[in-house]
Order: sequence, then structure tokens, then C-alpha cells
Amino acid sequence: MTMKRRVFLKGSLAAGTVSVAISAGLLTPGPVLATWSKTAFEAKSVDDALQGIGLSGAAESSDIKIKAPDIAENGAVVPITVSAGMDGAEAIAILASGNNVPLTSNYVLGNGAEPFVSTRVKMAKTGDVVAVVKAGGKVYMNKKEVKVTIGGCGG
Repeated sequence: MTMKRRVFLKGSLAAGTVSVAISAGLLTPGPVLATWSKTAFEAKSVDDALQGIGLSGAAESSDIKIKAPDIAENGAVVPITVSAGMDGAEAIAILASGNNVPLTSNYVLGNGAEPFVSTRVKMAKTGDVVAVVKAGGKVYMNKKEVKVTIGGCGG
């Protein structure tokens, strides 16, 4: 019986403390950090998606490394790793050109962040995985073809 009373008292004390902090203005909801461009994530082409997130006009660069399987046996979960050997990277976007909606993700990096992203994307069919990096006010891209097989049959 005393154990339940202790748990109740601790919970009441915690709830009271949080209530006081909220009413004093010490705990307030902050701005939402995750924003997204509806037009970019609904775009039907790679160029339109890049234009929607402000990364159009990208130049080819071998400094962007894409690690992805040559053949993906399951298009629902294709592991992708993107790294860039550039200083001052500000953003990394990953697109799958074979998808109806090619933009899979867009990452905005903080100052001094390492330009490295690892994720899993869904690929509807065989196509290029396109990585776009904004660094030093310029936009660079690289791509790698990933063949998506149906049922893992290699064809």
C-alpha cells in the first residue's frame, strides 16, 4: 500500500513542477525545425524537384561519393550512403530518378557538420540514385545506377 502512495506522490510532484514551469514561461513550445517544400516532394521529375528545394543547376562532381548496391533485391529498402569531400557543405538531397516522385530526402546541415548521410530509400524501379550537395554557395551532383529486381531474381 505504501509503495503505491509513494509512486502517486512522486508523480504528483513531477506534474506540479512541470505545471509551474509551463505557467512561468520556462517551458514553451519552440518553432518547428523540420520544414519541407510541398512542390519539391510532389514534383514528377528530378529537375523540378531540385528547383523546388533551390538546388537546380548542379555541376557534376566526383567529390560526392554514393554507396548503394548495384542490384537491389528489395526496392522497398535500398540502403544509400552519401558523403562529400567538400568544405562548407550546407545541404544534401537524395533523389531516385525511377520513382514517380523522385525526391526521397533533403537534409540541411548545420555549420561544421560532416557532409555524410546514411538512409534507406524506396525505389519503384531501376534508375539513378542522384546525390546533390550544396557547398560554398555552389551546387554539385553525382549519380549511380541501381538496378531493382523483382523478387530478387536478378532480372
